[in-house]
Amino acid sequence: MAEKSGRFHIGISVVDLIVITFGSAIYSFGIVYFNIYNHLADGGVTGITLILRALFHIDPAYSTILVNIPLFAIGYRFLGKKDMFYTLYGTIILAVFLWIWQRVPIEINIQHDLLLAAIGAGLFGGFGCGMVYRFGGTTGGVDIVARLFERFKGVQMGQTLLTIDVMVLLSSLIYLDVRQMAYTLIYVWIFSVMVNFTQQGAYAARGILIISNQSAAISEAIMEQLNRGTTFLKAEGGYSKKSKQIVYCVVSPSELHTLKKLVESIDDEAFISIMAVNEAIGEGFTYKRPKKYKIL
Repeated sequence: MAEKSGRFHIGISVVDLIVITFGSAIYSFGIVYFNIYNHLADGGVTGITLILRALFHIDPAYSTILVNIPLFAIGYRFLGKKDMFYTLYGTIILAVFLWIWQRVPIEINIQHDLLLAAIGAGLFGGFGCGMVYRFGGTTGGVDIVARLFERFKGVQMGQTLLTIDVMVLLSSLIYLDVRQMAYTLIYVWIFSVMVNFTQQGAYAARGILIISNQSAAISEAIMEQLNRGTTFLKAEGGYSKKSKQIVYCVVSPSELHTLKKLVESIDDEAFISIMAVNEAIGEGFTYKRPKKYKIL
C-alpha cells in the first residue's frame, strides 16, 4: 500500500473498469434494442437523449457526451479524481456501445409487444447499471448531480434521482402517447428493482463493523478518503481475551466497494461485517456533510 504525507490512496482497478465496461454494454444494449426500437422513454440523461432523438434525430451516442459535458464541468470541481475518472470512463463507454449497438443488425422479435419490451429493457438496463454502480462507477448524467446533493445537502441519492427521473419522464410525453408512457413506467419499476437486486440495495445505507489490528489507520483512511465519520467500540477477543478497537461507520452503497478496497489495502486480514441500515439520520445523510472541496 502506498502512503504519502499520511494519506492513504486507492488506485484505479482494472477489474473495476472491466466490470463497468461490461455493465455499460448491457445497459446500452437494452436502451437500443428495447427502449429505442419499441418507443419507450427513460429517466435521467438517457431520457433526455431519447427526447433529442425523437425531436431532432440526434444519435444518442453523441448527445450522451454533449449533455454530460456541463455536468462534468460541475462535478470536476467537487468530486474526487477517482470518481471523476470512473464517471468519464463509464459515460464514454456507454456512448461507444450506444453507437455500436445501433449499427449491429440484431433482431429481437417480440412483435412490438410493449410489455415484453418493458420487461426486457428493465432486466438488461437494471442489471447493467447495477453492475456499474456496484463497482464504484456511474454512467455520468444525473448521478453526478445526485452525488453532489448527497455530499453537500444531505439529500439521499435515491430522492434526487427519482425527482429528476419524474421530470424527464413527464417531458417525454412530448413524443410519446399515454399508452407508451404507461409501459415506460413498468420498465422504470423493473429497472429500479433490478438495480437494487444487482447492487444489493442501491441507496439504503450500510453499517460497517471492522475488526483489525490497524483500526487507527483504517479509521483515518475512511475519514480522509470517504469523508465519513467513524466510531471506536471497545471489545475483547473471545478466544485471545485481548482488548481490541472495532471501527464502526455508516456509508452509502455507492461507497461500499471503495471502503472494502480501502480496508483491504491497509489490513488484508481485517474482519468486516456489513449490515443493512433501514434509516440513517444525522450528518452526511439527513444533515449537511462537512464541506470538502479539495480534490484528493
